[in-house]
Amino acid sequence: MAGVILAAGESSRMGRDKALLPLGRLTFLEHLVGVLHGEVAPLLVVLGHHGDEIEQQIPSHQPVHVLRNPDYRLGQLSSLQVALRFLDGQNAEAALVCLVDHPAISKPIVRGLLERFRAAAAPILIPTHQGRRGHPVLFSRRVFRELLEAPLQEGARSVVRRHEKDVEFVETDDSGILLDIDRPEDYESLQKRWDELSAAGGKPPQEPS
Repeated sequence: MAGVILAAGESSRMGRDKALLPLGRLTFLEHLVGVLHGEVAPLLVVLGHHGDEIEQQIPSHQPVHVLRNPDYRLGQLSSLQVALRFLDGQNAEAALVCLVDHPAISKPIVRGLLERFRAAAAPILIPTHQGRRGHPVLFSRRVFRELLEAPLQEGARSVVRRHEKDVEFVETDDSGILLDIDRPEDYESLQKRWDELSAAGGKPPQEPS
C-alpha cells in the first residue's frame, strides 16, 4: 500500500508555501509524513513550486521518495500522475493520496481507510464526517490507468464520478478530514484550534497517536 503526499502547488492564495507552514512542533509536510510513516510503503512526496526549498526541510531520516512534477502548474492531477507513473512498476495494490493543504489528519483515519480497503477492496475509498466528504482518498490500483488517462482539467473527480456507485465511504467522527487550509484565515483558525486543545491538555487533531 503506497502513500502519496501532493505538495507541488504554488500556494498563491496563502502567499506562503503551505508545505512549510508550522503547526505545533512540525510543518504541515512533516506532520503528514509522520502520520503515514509505518502505515504505508513506499511513501512518495510530489514537489513542484519551490521544490528545492521544501525538500531541504524533509528530515533525512524519514523514508520518503521525493518526486518532482515539472508541470505542476497544470494542476493537482498532474502531480498525482507523476506518483502513479512511479508506482507503475511497483507492487502497490493501492495509493492513499494526501493533500498538503489538508494536514489535520491522524493515524486512526489512515488505519481506518486501510482496514476498510482490505476488507472491502473497493476501487475508491473516501472518508466522511457527518456525511461530508474529506481527505485523504484511497485509490485502488484498478483505477490507476483511468487516473493516468484522465483529462487534467477535470482532475481525479472525473474518475470518482465514473465509479460513484462503487465508492466506499468511511464515516469518522474526526472533522480534521474536512479542513482545507487554503487562505491565511483558514490557517489562523487551525492554529487557534491547535492552541485551544493544547491548553486544555488534549491532543491536537492532527497530532500522530
